[in-house]
Order: sequence, then structure tokens, then C-alpha cells
Amino acid sequence: EKLTCTSELSIDYITVSGKPMRVHITKDEYQPLGLNFESSLMSEIKRCKNHCVFCFIDQMPMGVRDSLHFKDDDWRLSLIMGNYVTLTNVDEAEFERIIRRRVSPLYVSVHSTDGEIRTRMMRNPSASLIMERLTRLRDEGLLFDAQIVLCPGYNDGEALRRTLEDLYSLRPGARSVAVVPVGLTRHRAGLEDIRPLTPTEAKKAIAITESFSHRAKEDGGEGFAYASDEMYILAGMELPRYEEYGEFTQLENGVGLLRKFESEFCEALSGMEPLAEKRRVLAATGQSAYPFLRELFAKLGRFNIELDLVPIVNRYFGGGVTVAGLVTATDMVQQLKCRDLSRYSALIIPDDMLREREDVFLDGLDLAYVEAELGLRPVPLSAADGEEFVYGLFDELKGD
Repeated sequence: EKLTCTSELSIDYITVSGKPMRVHITKDEYQPLGLNFESSLMSEIKRCKNHCVFCFIDQMPMGVRDSLHFKDDDWRLSLIMGNYVTLTNVDEAEFERIIRRRVSPLYVSVHSTDGEIRTRMMRNPSASLIMERLTRLRDEGLLFDAQIVLCPGYNDGEALRRTLEDLYSLRPGARSVAVVPVGLTRHRAGLEDIRPLTPTEAKKAIAITESFSHRAKEDGGEGFAYASDEMYILAGMELPRYEEYGEFTQLENGVGLLRKFESEFCEALSGMEPLAEKRRVLAATGQSAYPFLRELFAKLGRFNIELDLVPIVNRYFGGGVTVAGLVTATDMVQQLKCRDLSRYSALIIPDDMLREREDVFLDGLDLAYVEAELGLRPVPLSAADGEEFVYGLFDELKGD
């Protein structure tokens, strides 16, 4: 079996009429073969076979687009796009293929290394094999990053400590682990009874998590375990310093996202000149990031930019959902339309409120709807890159 990057290979195929054929090809090494499959994965996306008690997709309201109800759990997307997978729908033959293909790094939703706890949380007997699978990855020299969704009464407290201890024992195969609080919407009819973490529980989880990063540094490495920004906000604690996040390997889990944004924002702002005339803009965000961003955006004042930031309460999913990326057009319009919007030249929103490369919000409404309802032009700016945010904002206001 040869991969397409080689200079000589043979391809077996079947014609439309059903006749088997073989062709031998000689080409430059790494030269593209020129063949495209109907699906980039060459087969259907593997669906999730778990029934996790905390699954966010199960908590979606009726009426959202179909893609938001699709649960993927495909190790190929983990390698290609960084999606987190559970490895519960991978049989031994498929797992051997992962080993043989040297798939690294993988991004694994662990939640607990205790087989009984993980099976209880994911409601899938295959979930109990996690340590066996992760140990094999480590022994084969493959890397993985881990994720823990923390659910009170399931995998918190000493169970969290044991999970982090197990993962720590798998270094350097285990590169990092993120601990994030369970996200709960108001659409949980018929689902498992789970409550959100309390601030006190969040503080205890942070203390446990940070102890493993301190340990890793004492052992001569980088930080290993990280609590998400949302966890610190929930606990009412100050975020760690920028330097504490190392290579920012867990950004997709909201780990260090605010500190990274702040550093890039301030660096870009230091090279800007004040606008010739004062501009006033409105901006919307989620409740959790609001205090941090309000203080950061106050720095724009000396550049003749007055940015009024509004935290949007998420009534669509429920007040327990506080991140900006899950704010809908419906909630934003309802909560902004009562304001005097004539004072503003634009409405700044984070681009992660929208479907990637499109202008549609989670509730199916688009930027045109927001503009028609508010009479104010929405301007999506980068939520993940502070430098891009600053440049985009100044470009927008200079051309206003």
C-alpha cells in the first residue's frame, strides 16, 4: 500500500461498467495525482455513537439548521481540522489503521480516564477503553491533546485529579489537556439532570488543574493542564498571564483566548495613529467576555474611538450560555433596538457569531436582517485575533 506522494504507484479502480482495472503511474515525488474524490474524506463522515449526558447538540432548540443537529466523531477530521473525537466508534482494525498511518496529533475528548465514569457520562460501553487506547498512542510515539468537559457529580473533584494524573503519566504523548465547564441550555427536556458548576467548584477545579501545570514546569517542561477562560470567569478569578499559556495549544477550547487577543490588540494599537475625527460605534458580545473586553476597549478612547460595548443575554439558548459565539441575531436585535442607535456609525460584532465564511447566525437570520431591524450596519471583526480586530476596526472607521 503506497500513498499518493510517492513517485511510482499503482491504482486499482472499477469502470462504470463494473470492469476492474489497474494503472501504473510514474510522476515526480509529491506531485499531485490529479484525482479528486466526491468527498474529501473518501467516505461518509463517521457519526457519533455516544449519548453523552452533557452533549450540547442534544440541547439545540427545534428550528435550527440541520447541520447543527449532526454529531460527527471522525478521527480523520481530528487530524485535518482539529475536531475532538472520543475514539468510541473505532474498532480494533480501524485503530490499527490510525497507528499504521501515524495519525498525530489527535484531539481526544477524554472527560475521564476512569472506565466506569466515562461509560456513565457517554453511555457507551466502548468508552471504558480510553486508557488502553491513549497508552497505545503514547507507546507508538504518537501525540494527542485532551479535553475534559467538567460535570459536577460526575468527573469533578478527586475524579478530575485522577484523570489528570493518568494523562500526566502519558506525557510526552499527552501534550496538553483543557478543562472546560459543562455548557447547559434551557432546551433539556427529557435529558439527564445536570446542574452547572458553582463558582466554588470552579475555583477547586482550577486549583487542581493548575497544580499539574506547575508540576510539569518543575519537571522541566511547559504547562500541561489548563482551565478555560470561561472557568476563570465563572470562578471570579483573574486570568493567568499571557506567558502561562505556552504555545496556546488549547485555543479551540477557549484556553488563553482572551489573553492572546489582548496581547495582539495592544501590540497593534501601539502602532496606530488617532483618527482625524471622533467616531462612536456600538459593539455586542457575550456576557462572559464583557468585563474583560470593556476594560480592553477603553484603550480606544485616546485614538478618537468611543466603543460602547453591550453584553447580550442569551435567551435563545438560556441565560446559562454566556459566550459570544452563541449569541443569535434575535437576541441581539431585541436587546439593542431600545437604545438610541442614531449616535453610532456601525455595530461591531465578533465574527464567530456567524457561520464560517457566511453571514448567517445560529438562529438562521443574517446580517441583512440585523441591519434592517436596527438601521445600523453590522461589521463582523475577528474574535480570535486582536491584531486583525484593530486593523479591521480602523479601516472601517477611516472609510466611514
